[in-house]
Amino acid sequence: MKLILKNGQRVVKDNELESIDIAIEEGVIVELGHDLEGEQVIDLKGKLITNGLVDIHVHFREPGFTDKETILSGSKASARGGVTTVCAMPNTNPVPDTPEKYQAIQDIIERDSVVKTFQYAPITEELRTDKLVDMAAIDAFAFTNDGVGVQTAGIMYEAMKLAASLDKPIVAHTEDESLLYGGVMHEGIRNKELGLPGIMGIVESSQIARDILIAKETGVHYHVCHVSSKESVDAIREGKRQGVNVTAEVTPHHLILNEMDIRSDDAIFKMNPPLRGKQDQRALIEGLADGTIDFIATDHAPHTMEEKSGGFIDAPFGIVGIETSFALMYTHFVEKDLMTLEFLIDRMSHVPARLFNLPMGELKVGGVADIAVFDLEKEYVINSDDYLSKAANTPFNGYKVKGMCALTLVDGEIVYHAFEN
Repeated sequence: MKLILKNGQRVVKDNELESIDIAIEEGVIVELGHDLEGEQVIDLKGKLITNGLVDIHVHFREPGFTDKETILSGSKASARGGVTTVCAMPNTNPVPDTPEKYQAIQDIIERDSVVKTFQYAPITEELRTDKLVDMAAIDAFAFTNDGVGVQTAGIMYEAMKLAASLDKPIVAHTEDESLLYGGVMHEGIRNKELGLPGIMGIVESSQIARDILIAKETGVHYHVCHVSSKESVDAIREGKRQGVNVTAEVTPHHLILNEMDIRSDDAIFKMNPPLRGKQDQRALIEGLADGTIDFIATDHAPHTMEEKSGGFIDAPFGIVGIETSFALMYTHFVEKDLMTLEFLIDRMSHVPARLFNLPMGELKVGGVADIAVFDLEKEYVINSDDYLSKAANTPFNGYKVKGMCALTLVDGEIVYHAFEN
């Protein structure tokens, strides 16, 4: 059966849009044009149509923490955000540090995921040990100890050498635990006002500087997760200048918020890395604009509201974000002429897919029909009751946005639909 997506608008350059109909058969785009006909027609009524988004940093919590999220709920949340390809972190229980444990998660993904989900494997056994996993035996697209990071330079060196020999990326949560001193939020203005222990920027940037030197020595593709500080941006920029194969991501929350948005000891704002100072926020925006930071990823980190209901000291780090990432970025940056729509889509899909060799849809004849449709005109209020994630822990609840997802297809199949035809 031929499906027609009618009266959509796609980006041709910057913020310039053109009307388009798209015909889909057997999961593939078979025709682009106008006044196309088919057995099933969905009138997009002028909404933006684009390739599905790609998010290389999400936490789906399964196995082990299914009260927070599951692969099923997380993938449904991804579809609601217009995300058709995701990469799930390995801080699960058990950690997928053997081929058998890794395959067990793959089996759940095959059974339950409504989007294309790629599972990371850890760098070391149980994430916190100094024993490398058998990277050659685990068929993962990349390796990371996200959530804790690799504390020992020698272990990181051995990991990078091994990963480089296999042509696999090392993806780093950079956090020198010896510099943490019990910190729970950024070491700046607000932590002093609230009487809370701070996390210095060098907790992150010092490990990035270390790793860039090791990456230069080993030739590995080294990717930095959720960059948050000005010094980190500076280190990555210098690494790229020296020809190191270093890439980096930034989250919507670090681009949109800073420490001054934290008004009280409210753990809904507790995230790792923390919301930093205004100077750091400006450096992140500039770094994304000039290519030092390569793309946007959410670090979607669900927790129960009970866990996040208290103050900073006892609550876990992390916020959800995959359902609202595009709308927040569109509203705060494209609507304010701080970046173009073309740039935003590129940094939320094409760039991460290219750098990590991941599949994604393309709006061309023969392209896989991984497609997202966004409503750029209607204003919405982000409402936690609407989430398909099991969690709602984010400071963006109640924000007014444009650009919420209206329709998502994966391999030509509708996996999310939010407007009447």
